[in-house]
Amino acid sequence: MTNRPLAAGVYAALVTPRRPNSIEADTGVLLDYLDAIVQAGVEGLVLFGATGEFVHFDIEERIRVSALAIKRSRVPVLVNVSHSTLAGALELGEKAVDSGASGLLLMPPYFYRYPDEQICEFYDQFIKILDEKIPVYLYNLPDFTNPLSLENLRRLLSTGAFAGIKDSGGGSAIFEELQPLRAAHPFQFLVGRDSLYMSALQAGASGIVSGVAAAVPELIVALDRAIRGGDHARAGRLNEKLSEFMVYVDKFPATVAIKQAAVARGWTSSHVAVPLDEDMAAEVIAFHIWFHDWLQGVLAECKQSSTAPAF
Repeated sequence: MTNRPLAAGVYAALVTPRRPNSIEADTGVLLDYLDAIVQAGVEGLVLFGATGEFVHFDIEERIRVSALAIKRSRVPVLVNVSHSTLAGALELGEKAVDSGASGLLLMPPYFYRYPDEQICEFYDQFIKILDEKIPVYLYNLPDFTNPLSLENLRRLLSTGAFAGIKDSGGGSAIFEELQPLRAAHPFQFLVGRDSLYMSALQAGASGIVSGVAAAVPELIVALDRAIRGGDHARAGRLNEKLSEFMVYVDKFPATVAIKQAAVARGWTSSHVAVPLDEDMAAEVIAFHIWFHDWLQGVLAECKQSSTAPAF
């Protein structure tokens, strides 16, 4: 197994358009949506992450859709192959490799709680059995599954078998604690929380798997370029815009604001796996009104950022 990392930068964690009253993805909508995100300048795409609601799709559908998206994309595609079983994760991983994925994301097995030793064994066997030359990233999402403890992260990342970690833990503690290990065993650290990206990138993070980039890729790409280019004033303005959007992301249940923003841009269908209640439906309407006006200012700022001279 290789730990050769992917290029640093912004990886958009796509939402997955759904067919009405169906457990299937709408691949026609997805492929056009994918094109729009790539056009915005992202470094790559992520399929079936938390933003892509992977738990609502069976293995066969995830494999089918991933193959079509990988074939269509003009940028690298990472596929989340997480599953509640090792056999399921391996089947998803093997098919993603066969389809030409550029990398894999793998959470600990979810729903049931497992001790650290069993989680490590899960990862060890996945790497050993898959035995493919493709970067594999640990995927830490403690809000929804077993957390990856610092002890497990140190053990797994020090083996050199993993290209890095995508951390959606919601704080900076793991990033800070793993910095000494990165010096001895280089690996990529991908931020999983958009609100932390500016501070994390300035502190040495490799890039971001961004849910916001699934709806407003221009903002995250412009922020990334401003930070890397040392334009602190522009980065600050863009980060303020991001903070405004994150208020709504945090206000709604997971994925709702991001998916509705993509709907507002005409990029995805409005069909949902779990119906909205009456109050939330009204809040979504209010969000669409706010988002329309907010987006105009963001796109104007991003356009200015892309045409301004470098400092």
